[in-house]
Amino acid sequence: MTVPERLAALRKLMREKNIDVYVVPTADFHQSEYVGEHFKARKFITNFSGSAGTAVITLNDAKLWTDGRYFIQAAKQLEGTTVTLMKMFEPGVPSVNEYLEEILQAGQTLSFDGRVVSVGEGDEYAEIAKKKGAKVDYQEDLIDEIWTDRPPLSEEPAFFLEEKYTGESTASKLARIRKEMEEAGCDAHIVSTLDDTCWTLNIRGNDIEFFPLVLSYAIIKKDSFELYIDERKLDDNLKALLKKEGVNLHPYNAIYEDVKQLPTGITVMVDKSKLNYAIFNNIPASVHVVNKRNPAILMKALKNPVEIENIRKAQIKDSIAHLRFMKWLKENVGKIRITELSASEKLDEFRKEMGNFIRDSFEPISSFGPHSAIVHYCSSPETDVEFKEGTLYLSDTGAGFYEGSTDITRTFALGEVPQNMKDDFTLVAISNLQLGSAKFLQGCSGLTLDILARKPFWDRDMNFNHGTGHGVGYLLNIHEGPAGFRYKYRAGEVEEIQEGMIITDEPGLYIEGSHGIRLENELLARKGVKNEYGQFLYFEAITLVPFDLDAINPDMMSEENKKLLNDYHAKVYEVIAPHLNDDEKAFLKKYTRAI
Repeated sequence: MTVPERLAALRKLMREKNIDVYVVPTADFHQSEYVGEHFKARKFITNFSGSAGTAVITLNDAKLWTDGRYFIQAAKQLEGTTVTLMKMFEPGVPSVNEYLEEILQAGQTLSFDGRVVSVGEGDEYAEIAKKKGAKVDYQEDLIDEIWTDRPPLSEEPAFFLEEKYTGESTASKLARIRKEMEEAGCDAHIVSTLDDTCWTLNIRGNDIEFFPLVLSYAIIKKDSFELYIDERKLDDNLKALLKKEGVNLHPYNAIYEDVKQLPTGITVMVDKSKLNYAIFNNIPASVHVVNKRNPAILMKALKNPVEIENIRKAQIKDSIAHLRFMKWLKENVGKIRITELSASEKLDEFRKEMGNFIRDSFEPISSFGPHSAIVHYCSSPETDVEFKEGTLYLSDTGAGFYEGSTDITRTFALGEVPQNMKDDFTLVAISNLQLGSAKFLQGCSGLTLDILARKPFWDRDMNFNHGTGHGVGYLLNIHEGPAGFRYKYRAGEVEEIQEGMIITDEPGLYIEGSHGIRLENELLARKGVKNEYGQFLYFEAITLVPFDLDAINPDMMSEENKKLLNDYHAKVYEVIAPHLNDDEKAFLKKYTRAI
């Protein structure tokens, strides 16, 4: 079926069920950022494949909201679908909620699948409906009824991540979580976020696209751990390990009925921003609910010494692979056929050679020329293009090694590139270096520090339309809260930056139809001097890959910025060169030379 045909089928169903407005978000039952094939309902009904967006379908209209990363991609993918693109945060564009409040009429029904909507979102929809004299129906998965060939839920096996990688036992993690439960006066804690459950139990899997997570729910009690999971994913050894930790197994979907049976008078901790609306609304009125952030969210963001040591190893592996990729690219462009897809495959070849490689840590972005101006472009056989000299190539990829996850973006000059591209590249490099060199007092958040990255752009009346950085999980979600760099408030990303956090530094510049540039390092927050003014912190760049000097314009850089680049490149050479052969060392020496 085409998208218009799917929308017609959906509207027929809506009329049969007396539904006037239907909301389709980008989510699974666990509020995951990336989802498995089974959960790509929004893509099915709109054709837009980006990782973020919400569709609102009425009986005579269809709209899709997405953010600045995807404006160009969404516009192209929505052509001919009858779905209208709504550019989030742009002047004159209402938010989803503003639109719902505008169109919803008294007596109408607003519907959505409550399993794929968070409590916070569901409450907002319910409030809008109440205000307009309408009602909410959260028990309809209409997409499932028209998606005849919908992929099944994943049945991939789970695996145990040893303490030599995690640095902390499940027992220790549970003790810390239960202590926070006790302090909040809670008898139980309902968890639906996959990364929190996997981090706590030290398990991983293959149920979510790119992220090594396992579809599961949990109810953590004072003396037991109720795990809701497809048991076929667990071998006998993993079952025994979980049983030893007091974990009781239940069928995956049984949580919806079990929550209804929670004892009268107990107190339950939930994180409304992370729990789905259906589970929350199944909690009996006789149960006292405490809305509190999942304790695991901050715990897993503060990497322990074992994790940090492992992550350093993963970064060195990935940096070596990238250096070899950069050398291969520079030496072969224009001589052999290289395309976006073949380049991405070549990078993975170099990564696999490093050992302990599991999979990509997110969907690779391999974009040549004009495609690199699409912030989250994903190449396909239909869009794949051959590389030519005279422009830029952007590669934003990540690797999942047992030693940890990586996320790195580099933009490479293919042959000699025009001066305007060099100037744009240099501006992005200056932005990256200025944020990466920050020294700051404890208590600062990314809202405080983002100005360091934005100032070089804002001084020129320019900007980039995405956040500057995000936390990185350890074989979990590649985008991990609760800290990040952005100038606009965003709930869940305003935590003060603390020692042990790893956050990306990834400014960019995108010229539609011409080129795009992004340079991304991962930064480790470390403690610096403590004196009468307080505790200072600083960042250490743990991504160690050269910024392409073929695209740098030194005349744009201050002496301070040149020193920052030269110091970074000196460290890259010092750490990476010992792992290379003589030919590779010579190449690295050339691209880390002082300017």
